[in-house]
Amino acid sequence: MQIKSVENIIKVLSAFNPWWKIGSVTKDFAKPVRRFAYYEALKILTHTDIRRMVIISGARRIGKTTVLYQMIDNFLQHHVNPKKIIYISFDHPVLKLCSIDEILDIFHSNVYGDKDAYYFFDEIQYADQWDNWLKTIYDTQPQTKVVATGSASPVLLDKAGESGVGRWTVLSIPTLSFYEYCQLIGVNDLPQLDIKIKPSELIRLSKQEQTDLFLKLSVLQKHFLRYLQVGGFPELALSSDEFYAQRMLREDVVDKVLKRDIPAIYNIRSISDLEKIFLYLCYHSSNIISIDAIAKELNGVTRPTVEKYIRYLESANLIYVSEPVELKGKKVLKVQPKIYIADAAIRNAVIMQDDVLTDPEEMGIMVETAVYKHIRAFYYQNSLTTVGYHRISGSKAKEIDVVVNFPRSKIFVEVKYRESYNMGAGEAIVMLSEEAQSCLLITKREDDYGPLQAQPERIYRIPAFAFLYLLGHAEKNSYHFEGGF
Repeated sequence: MQIKSVENIIKVLSAFNPWWKIGSVTKDFAKPVRRFAYYEALKILTHTDIRRMVIISGARRIGKTTVLYQMIDNFLQHHVNPKKIIYISFDHPVLKLCSIDEILDIFHSNVYGDKDAYYFFDEIQYADQWDNWLKTIYDTQPQTKVVATGSASPVLLDKAGESGVGRWTVLSIPTLSFYEYCQLIGVNDLPQLDIKIKPSELIRLSKQEQTDLFLKLSVLQKHFLRYLQVGGFPELALSSDEFYAQRMLREDVVDKVLKRDIPAIYNIRSISDLEKIFLYLCYHSSNIISIDAIAKELNGVTRPTVEKYIRYLESANLIYVSEPVELKGKKVLKVQPKIYIADAAIRNAVIMQDDVLTDPEEMGIMVETAVYKHIRAFYYQNSLTTVGYHRISGSKAKEIDVVVNFPRSKIFVEVKYRESYNMGAGEAIVMLSEEAQSCLLITKREDDYGPLQAQPERIYRIPAFAFLYLLGHAEKNSYHFEGGF
């Protein structure tokens, strides 16, 4: 029997699409907690005036497939014919051998005859000429709705810039925010907050209002450390075995991406060099990196290879690259990026240090990584806003960890996750505070909040767990494009 026989393909498709027989998605697949991306994707797909396909991009194991099942469940709940909906995973060995049109021809010949269907494509980057087929579907089947997922963001974005203009929108899903994590694990005493509360405007609250707010938020601190360890990935966040969760993170997320996904997409041979570079970046997360220094330390890896593989790691959603932002009248150092591992839990799983929670330096790295990820994700869809850092050149370089760069204003964020710290007049965020509409100092202790004493009142202290939760709360209430979080 041929592997690509109609009979084999129908068997695989039937296994992936149980609603053809039972009319519903099982609860194990359509999980009850919806991520922000679910609502955004559904809004785009069902818009009454503007027709778009949706491509959801993100790292492995962050819930992209779950979003597809949840959307399928939504349509079934709204009485869409179950046989009108097809889910196809191009990660399956049989379906990898087939083109999109071959699979769809079999579907329409054997399951659903009309062309006005609902297509859900998982890991679409593995399908040959997927962008051309999406273009064809869009142009020839005006009633068909399409949602796809992929793990290589730039590949998807490049194709969107070619075939996808006016046809599909790429949504990038980061790992779980702290807000989503608290929702997912079912924290019982979640604070009830005003929907208009925004981290950058806390300084405008009265002292009593600030006290009341942080008292409400204080119940979340006990969940914060575990979030930093394993909380960014839904399945692992729900696991009670944290050691096993980290092992799965290494095997299912890191190893598969480094040894399979990136080599397959970019046709590279030197997997060992890729692993070395990623390990180096794990140990230097939240630091400014020098391409030459990496090439020198990893003896035998050339500078062009380092540059190329960093781009690949970024495309696979394993790292973030933070570029320097120039402030008015303030020169920056020569262009050297800061690198952040995409989630603190990934870094923990790779370096395997058992004392991270008691090591102040390691905790600082984890928290700054989480802060950058949350801010970057918040502004992902705003093409007019960039998120980088600023470093003043000089013999004693001074740095602002995160700069949110709007067309006409900026937000500065500095992370000081430690029991005590000194914020003198020589700190970059203090020196440059007047150039920003808002300045936030991310702290450790739950009582370390309010305007920074003896400094410009525009600098506001806020504990890390509270900042991340409030940022997620603001994202839920759609404050993406109103001048800041």
